[in-house]
Amino acid sequence: MEEQRPKRKSLRLQSYDYSGNGYYFITVCTAVRHQNILSTVIPAVGAITNRPPVQVRLTTWGTVVKRAIMEIPDHYPGVTVDCYVIMPDHVHLILAVQQTGPDGRQIAAPTHLSNIIQQFKRAVSRAVGVSIWQKSYYDHIIRTPTDLEKTRQYIANNPLKRMKEHG
Repeated sequence: MEEQRPKRKSLRLQSYDYSGNGYYFITVCTAVRHQNILSTVIPAVGAITNRPPVQVRLTTWGTVVKRAIMEIPDHYPGVTVDCYVIMPDHVHLILAVQQTGPDGRQIAAPTHLSNIIQQFKRAVSRAVGVSIWQKSYYDHIIRTPTDLEKTRQYIANNPLKRMKEHG
């Protein structure tokens, strides 16, 4: 008799169209947590103003992740990467979806957010030769300019927060 596993609760908003225009905050975690799989957060060298006091140094796999992030707009017209950070064991990014022009006409076939993330994870896993990701991902629909700015700040401050927590 096959043991039944508990069903994962969906984190997606049930009635929301994830192919619609807007900003989406995404977090994708590696399967192995609390290790420097993708990057190392280190103190920045030299005192340069307008520069954070930490530096994110990418691993080989982190470089592959960066390339895959930068290629998202190439594969999905109407989708841009607003900002991102590649942390040691997870990635934060904001995707901006604008698939209708100012005249209301469709400029690209609607693409569901989950397809973008699935393809991103698949491309990285194929390039590094092993699946490195946890199942699923976290998303947050950004609904206001204030929420967008707070989310950008969260992403920008995440390396410093990590350094303070982990030394």
